Amino acid sequence: MEKKSTVQENMSEENERTATAHRTVKMRRLKNFGEDNSARHIIMVIASMLCFFILWFILSRFQKPAGFLSKPEIVFSLLIERLKDGYYWPDVTSSLRRVMVGYLLGMLVAIPVAFAMGWYKSVRDLIEPWIQFLRTIPPLAYIPIMVVAFGVGEKSKYAIIFFATFLTTSITVCQGILEIDKVLIKAAYTFGAKDREIFLSVTLPASLPYILIAARAALAGSFTTLIAAEMTGATVGLGARIQLASSVARIDLVMLGIFTIGVFGFAFDRLLLLLEKLLTRWK
Repeated sequence: MEKKSTVQENMSEENERTATAHRTVKMRRLKNFGEDNSARHIIMVIASMLCFFILWFILSRFQKPAGFLSKPEIVFSLLIERLKDGYYWPDVTSSLRRVMVGYLLGMLVAIPVAFAMGWYKSVRDLIEPWIQFLRTIPPLAYIPIMVVAFGVGEKSKYAIIFFATFLTTSITVCQGILEIDKVLIKAAYTFGAKDREIFLSVTLPASLPYILIAARAALAGSFTTLIAAEMTGATVGLGARIQLASSVARIDLVMLGIFTIGVFGFAFDRLLLLLEKLLTRWK
């Protein structure tokens, strides 16, 4: 009887500990690392934007030294004026065309090169050091070479953005391929899969998230390289307009160009993020 009673007491204590552990787990709120589309998230984004404009409004009135920031109402009035006189949209469309052409060409070339580097070690040993070397060189340094090679037309602008996209994408995608879980590849080999089947069924799907990450990073790089690209003799474009405005100390025009690039860059990034969600639902 004593032994039975002891067993029952131990079971009772174990059940109590289990119940306490369950209550602790229920009470603990797991941290959400994913995208949040709740009302709270939207409110926080709006509040952040309002705080930015309030801070801009305050700084523009109490700035020291004076003149390094234009007031929000001046920039907004300038936007309306540029829309009316027909100068705004030609600048926007010219810059977006240059960004998109250079970006898409860079992606089309970088992805096959990245897969070749990730799949074949000999290719990686030959190409990766040069890509890493070129990545450390700022786009401004390419301008004289691009002008001599392609002239002052659109080709030189496409080429500068192409290189910025290519260098970012190739390294990111290659690293993603190298990070693929080797257990998946070994399992495919175990079931008799050939290299082509492993590439199409394992490597390509597993590297898709890295391709999309590289696409977003390269898009940001393309927009940041835009001003350097439009230093090659451009007279129309957001980067060209910023350079011209800075030479005559038109801070309002500079800020309008900066905000326009930021808004369109952010919009395209959101589109890529939406595409990432649609293509990686299996994760």
